[in-house]
Amino acid sequence: MQRMEHLVNPSLKNIQISGIRKISNLVATYKDALTLTIGQPDFPTPEHIMQAAYAAIDAHKTTYTPNPGLLELRQAAAAFVESKYSLQYRPESEVIVTSGASQALDITLRTVLQEGSEVILPGPIYPGYEPLVRLCGGVPVYADTRANGFKLTAELLEPHITENTRCIILCYPSNPTGRVLSREELADIARLLENKSIFVISDEIYSELIYGQHHVSLASFPSMRDKTIVINGLSKSHSMTGWRIGFTFAPAAITQHMVKVHQYNVTCASSISQYAALEALTNGVDDALPMKEAYIQRRDYVYDRLLRMGFELEKPEGAFYLFPSIEKFKLSSMDFTMRLLEEQRVAVVPGDAFSSFGEGYIRISYAYSMDVLEQACDRLEAFVRKL
Repeated sequence: MQRMEHLVNPSLKNIQISGIRKISNLVATYKDALTLTIGQPDFPTPEHIMQAAYAAIDAHKTTYTPNPGLLELRQAAAAFVESKYSLQYRPESEVIVTSGASQALDITLRTVLQEGSEVILPGPIYPGYEPLVRLCGGVPVYADTRANGFKLTAELLEPHITENTRCIILCYPSNPTGRVLSREELADIARLLENKSIFVISDEIYSELIYGQHHVSLASFPSMRDKTIVINGLSKSHSMTGWRIGFTFAPAAITQHMVKVHQYNVTCASSISQYAALEALTNGVDDALPMKEAYIQRRDYVYDRLLRMGFELEKPEGAFYLFPSIEKFKLSSMDFTMRLLEEQRVAVVPGDAFSSFGEGYIRISYAYSMDVLEQACDRLEAFVRKL
């Protein structure tokens, strides 16, 4: 049999499966393990959203929709971000419904990047961005945020800007750190970039899960509106991870090209998921609130337990992750993770899954029940006492 692997796109050769998924797949072989790995809400999709999907199926709404999505859904999405975050986008020409936020990122990067384009990323960061940048022929440029509380401020950003910088990726609340940029910090970034021809991709998938403050989008600053592409979706806010509904919000001049990539990529998002999303964004605009209250309780519990165990960490203001330092234990993040799994049957994600700037940390997801979190913290405490 002729081997054909040598003909595979060479850009894929150095791209690996996400470290998050590697650990999650491994954990499946440990039947008694407690997993704190996946960033997936443990709440069911709200029942009224489920009912809307059933109704759409019963009504045989199973055909293609317009490429950018149902107009009424785009209208609801535009109304949602306007009421929540003071963002104004025209549903007909500036909103696309995508197959999750991941596909939204893919079509955005393929629209704005060329071979050799530099993309600035805050490190550590979610591992899904760099592979997409590389597949577009782009060059990832990391800004080390560790000494700055994991925040990519204007001061940290400026030295990395070159004539080849095409794009900056912001993700706040952050995965994996849960940190949030304040209005003042975003204003500084807006001032830095206002006269520069650089796109910003603002991944705001956790915008409804911010604690003690209000979410501010970089696109809400007038000077940044025309150069910012906002990514959002319903996976985290409405516990709809498997429904795969995301959104892009961008100026019409950019959206008209993004929709071409989207069209030839997936044609359109799932029709049934779109009708469910329409229900979520009309009758479920505040569905995230009870989930958020539970996450605050869980965050505070795990954060306090970690402090008492002697971990050093920043207190997250959003999302549902903690990113404690493990440097004092003199183990690599992978060794710490594997020993914790083997010895105490607790699964976390090694920090190096989030770029080399995550080495020396672990990510803990608290999107799990209090019972699971209590047991996992007990086991983690027993583990670190032995170290």
